[in-house]
Amino acid sequence: MPEGHIAERVAREHKRYFGRQRLRIDSPQGKFEHGAGLLDGACLVNVTAIGKHTLHRFRRDENAPAARDLWMHVHLGLYGKWASGDLPAPALRGMVRVRLLGEQHWAELRGPTTCEVLNGAGLKRLTERLGEDPLHTKLSGAAAYAKIANSGRPIGELLMDQAVVSGVGNVYRAEVLFRHGIAPHRPGNRIAAEEWTALWMDLETLMRSGVRLGRIITTAAADRDSRSRTVHPADQYYVYRRHGLPCRVCGTPVSVELAAGRRLYYCAVCQPA
Repeated sequence: MPEGHIAERVAREHKRYFGRQRLRIDSPQGKFEHGAGLLDGACLVNVTAIGKHTLHRFRRDENAPAARDLWMHVHLGLYGKWASGDLPAPALRGMVRVRLLGEQHWAELRGPTTCEVLNGAGLKRLTERLGEDPLHTKLSGAAAYAKIANSGRPIGELLMDQAVVSGVGNVYRAEVLFRHGIAPHRPGNRIAAEEWTALWMDLETLMRSGVRLGRIITTAAADRDSRSRTVHPADQYYVYRRHGLPCRVCGTPVSVELAAGRRLYYCAVCQPA
C-alpha cells in the first residue's frame, strides 16, 4: 500500500500542475460521476496530504465564502495509482475513476479505495480521526505518544494504526523499529519518552527522504551489499521483505510473522523482546 510519502508527493505535484486553475473533471469509469459533476469547472484552491489521504480543495465562485469549499478526498488503498503528464492527455485506457485536465497538464486516478467529495463538516470528521503525521513539521509526536504510552498494544500494531500515527505503513513500521532496536511486540506503555522522540524524529527524516526520492531507502551506505552510488532495490531496506536473509547488522536470519493480517518483519537479535 502506498505510504504517506506518496500522498505528499501527489499533493505537491498536483498543486504545482493545477493550482489556481479551473479544471475540467470527469469520471470515465462512471463511479465518480456525481462527484465529478460537483467539481467540474471549479478552481483548485489547494492540495494537501494528511497521512495516506490527499485532499484537493475546490472553490466554485472566487467570491464565495471559504465555508462553501468542497474537497476531493482520495485514499489510494492497496491498488490505487495516479498518473499525470503534459497535455495533450493520452487516449483513455482502463478504468479511470477521475480525470483532471488543466491548462498544461492532465492527471488520471485508477483503483483507489476512496474517491469522494467532502464538505467542511466531512473534512472535519476525517481529520479528527487521523493521528499525527510525521511529515507535518509543526507536529511534535506528543499526541501520538500520549496514545502509545497509555496502551498495552504492541508498538508494531500502534504504528500502523492511522488514528495514532498517520501515514506510516508496513515498510516504515518495520524499518524504523529496526533502526531503533525496538521489538515490534513490545507494548506501547513500555516505550520510553526518549525512545519515542528519537523514533518520531527518524520517521520525519525517512519520510521526507521518501518524498524527495519517490522511494523508501532506510539503509546506511555502510550496511549495503553494493557500493554503487545508486541504491539498488535489494539494498533499500534492513528487514522489510528480507525474511530468511541475514540481518545486515548481526547476520541472524530476518524473521517474519503475521500480525493483524499484515506481515511483520524484524530481527530477533537486534530487536530483543
